[in-house]
Amino acid sequence: MKRVVHVSKLKIAAIDDDRPVSLTIRMPASTHRDLIAYAEILKLESGRPVDPASLIVPMLTRFMATDRAFARARRKQLHKGKDAG
Repeated sequence: MKRVVHVSKLKIAAIDDDRPVSLTIRMPASTHRDLIAYAEILKLESGRPVDPASLIVPMLTRFMATDRAFARARRKQLHKGKDAG
């Protein structure tokens, strides 16, 4: 006789892993120069030194947050995932 296991629908789904991830990237030299220039301008405005590498995450975050086409595609993808489950 097979045993039937009922899975409850919990209010909270699996918790996303929010640990930082290390990446090694390659970028064109011109992009690197622009990143350094951006950090220099921030240094002049804030009076504090800015590590150019520390700008990459907020820049990517801002870029993705303001990309409307990405937001639409992501909502569509998430909606499809809910329909499949």
